[in-house]
Amino acid sequence: MQLKFITMEIRFEHDVVLARQRARSVAAFLKFDIQDQTRIATAVSEIARNCFEYAGGGLVEFTYHSGAERIFFVTIRDKGRGIPNVDEILGGKYVSKTGMGVGMIGAKRLMDRFEVQSAAGKGTVVTLGKAIPQRFSKLNDAELNAFMGTIERRRSENPYEELEHQNKELLRTLEELRARQNELAQLNRELDETNRGVVALYAELNDKADFLQRASELKTHFLSNMSHEFRTPLNSVLALSQILLDRMDGDLTSEQEKQVNFIRRSAQDLTDLVNDLLDLAKVEAGKVTIRPAPFSVESLFAALRGMLRPLLSQNSSVSLVFDEPEGIPELFSDEAKVSQILRNFISNALKFTERGEVRVSVRMSHDNTAVFAVADTGIGISEENQERIFEEWTQVEGKLQKMAKGTGLGLPLSRKLAQLLGGDVYVKSEVGIGSTFFVSVPVRFHGEIDAVYVPDVHRELDISKLPVLVVEDNREALFIYEKYLKETEFQVVPARDLKEARRALHEFKPVAIVLDVLLQGEHSWDLLQDLKSDPATKDIPVLVVTVVENQQKALQLGASAFHSKPIDRGWLLQQLQSTLKPTSEHVLIIDDDEVSRYLLKGALANSRYSLLEASGGKEGIRMAKEMMPSVIMLDISMPDLSGFEVLDILKKDPQTRQIPVIIHTSQDLREEEREQLKAAADIVLKGTGSREMAEVRIAEALSRAGLPFGVHVADEVRA
Repeated sequence: MQLKFITMEIRFEHDVVLARQRARSVAAFLKFDIQDQTRIATAVSEIARNCFEYAGGGLVEFTYHSGAERIFFVTIRDKGRGIPNVDEILGGKYVSKTGMGVGMIGAKRLMDRFEVQSAAGKGTVVTLGKAIPQRFSKLNDAELNAFMGTIERRRSENPYEELEHQNKELLRTLEELRARQNELAQLNRELDETNRGVVALYAELNDKADFLQRASELKTHFLSNMSHEFRTPLNSVLALSQILLDRMDGDLTSEQEKQVNFIRRSAQDLTDLVNDLLDLAKVEAGKVTIRPAPFSVESLFAALRGMLRPLLSQNSSVSLVFDEPEGIPELFSDEAKVSQILRNFISNALKFTERGEVRVSVRMSHDNTAVFAVADTGIGISEENQERIFEEWTQVEGKLQKMAKGTGLGLPLSRKLAQLLGGDVYVKSEVGIGSTFFVSVPVRFHGEIDAVYVPDVHRELDISKLPVLVVEDNREALFIYEKYLKETEFQVVPARDLKEARRALHEFKPVAIVLDVLLQGEHSWDLLQDLKSDPATKDIPVLVVTVVENQQKALQLGASAFHSKPIDRGWLLQQLQSTLKPTSEHVLIIDDDEVSRYLLKGALANSRYSLLEASGGKEGIRMAKEMMPSVIMLDISMPDLSGFEVLDILKKDPQTRQIPVIIHTSQDLREEEREQLKAAADIVLKGTGSREMAEVRIAEALSRAGLPFGVHVADEVRA
C-alpha cells in the first residue's frame, strides 16, 4: 500500500527551506531518530535546491510505502532540460560552476534508496528512500489527520527558524562528537598502556629468542668441532690398533694383544658416544633428511646378517636367527634408518643375553605397517624401567650392564628415528625370561622430507667397474644395456628422466653417457647442449642412441657418436673402449695429520696409483700445479689453508680445474658446508673399520670420480 502525505511546489527560494522543514516533520512523525531526521532533511534540501537552481522549480511528494518493506519516499520532479551527465556526477568526476558538484552524491550517501531518471528536454525525477524504523507501528487515521493539520499551519515558518533549528542540530552533533572524542582518547590511552606492556613483553621475548638462538648456534658449533676434534684421534687409534692386531709389522705377545684390544675397545666406546650424540643432536635440531626408496625386507635382513656377524664371534653361546619374512610387501621408506634401529636392538640383545638366541622377525599389522621384532632370551627389564630406558643417558643397573657399557642414547635415538618415519618403538619384557623390542614402520612413507625422492643412482655402483650413465626411460632397453655390459669392465647406471640424469652427474662422473632423445614426453637435446657447454662435463663422451633419425643434429650439438635403435652390442663396446683415456697415475694427499696420511696410503697401497703427500694447503696447491695428479684427497681442517679454501683455489685455476677432488675428513659436515664443497667429486669420512673397509670406501669414491681403482703400477713417490 502507498499513502501520499504531502505534495508541495518549489517556485521560490524559501520553498527549498519549507521542503527541508516538512521532510524533518514527516521523519519525526514516522519515529526516525534525530540523526536520521537530519539526514533525510539534508538530502531533500540538496535535491530541492538543485531543482530550483537548474530547472526553475518543481514538485516534491512525500509518500509512505507499507509492503514487504516499509519505506518513506520523497520524490522531486522538475521539467527542466534534464541532466546529460548523470553517471559522471554520481561517479564524483563532475565539478559544477556554482559549487563542488557533490550535492547529489551526498544525498545518495545519506539515504537507503536513491534513483535518478533524466532525459534531455523532459526533465528529471529523483527518488529518495529511507527504511522506516521498527518502533513506528502503523498509521492511525486520527493521528494522520492531526499531523496533516499541523503541517498546513506551519506554512508561515521563515528561514531564520530553520537556521536556528540547524544550529541546534549542529550543536547536538558537536556535543556527541566531543563525547565520542573523549571516549576515543580514553581508549587510546588504555591501548597505549597495553602497547607499552606488549612492547616490553616482545622485547623480553626477543632477548630470550636471541639467547636461545645463540645457545643453539654455540651448541651446533661445539658439536661440529667436537666431531672433528674427537673423531680424528679416535679414528687414528682404531685404525692403528687394527694394524697392530693384523700383525702387519710383526707378531704380538698374548699380553700385548690383550692391551691393544683394551685400547681399541675404549676408543670404540668413545666413538659410539660421539656418533650417538651427533645423531641425537641432528634429530632434535630437525636436520635429519628422510630418503625414502623401495627395498625388500629380505635384502635388509641379508645386510644385517653380514654386518652383525662379528658381534657373534664374541659370544659363541648366543645364536642370531632371522626368520624368513612371509607376505611382507616391498617397503617404501628410509632403509638406512630402519637398519640403524634394528642394529641398535640386535646389538643390545647380544650384549645382554648370556646364552640362548636373539631372533629377528617381521609381520604385517592391521594398519598396513610392518612390525619388526627383536626377541632375546636375556636378563629382561623390569616393568618400572621399561619406559626409563627410552630416556637419554639412562641405563638400568645390573651385572651385565657393568660388563657391557653403553651411552644410554641408542634407544632414545631409535624411538625418535622411528617416529620420523611415521612409526614407533616399544618393548615387552619379563625379568629373567627375556625382552622383545618392536619397531613399526608404515609400508609407504608419507611424511615430510628435505628433498624430493630421486632413486639413489650411486647405490648401484660396482667399485671394480667403470660407470656408464644410460639416460633411457624404457625398462626393456635398460635390461638390454645391462646384458650387453654384464661381462665387461663397464657397468650401467640408469637414469629414467632428465632430472634423475642431472642428479646422477652430481653424484659421480661417468666415463661415458648413452643418451636417448625421447624421454616420457621430453627430449634430451637441451641436456646434450648443457653437457657440452659445462666445463665439468664437456669432455665426457656422449653416445646418442634413439629412434629419431637425426644424426646430423646430434653430432652438431657435440655427441661423440650416433646409432639408431636397436643398438648393436659390438658398436657399443667399441665406442666405450675408445673413450678410455690413460691417467697420470698419481694421487695427491693433502692432509696435515701424519697418521691420517699414513692410513690413507695403506688403503691405496693396492691401487694403480703412485702417491704424493702434502702436509698443508699451500704445499698441496703447489704440488697440484706441478704434478697434475689424477685425483686429490683433501682434508678439511689444516693450519694454513682450510680444505674449503684449497678447493676454491683449485677450481678457479684453469690449470687445476679439471682435477677431481675427493674430500677425506672426520668432520661431521653441516648442510651449508656440504654446499660449499659441491665442486668436490665425493666426500669420504675417515673410517673406523678395518683397512679392507677403508680400501672399499676409497675405491667407491674413485669410481664416482670416473677413475678406476685398478692395480698398483708404481712405487710410492714422496714430496
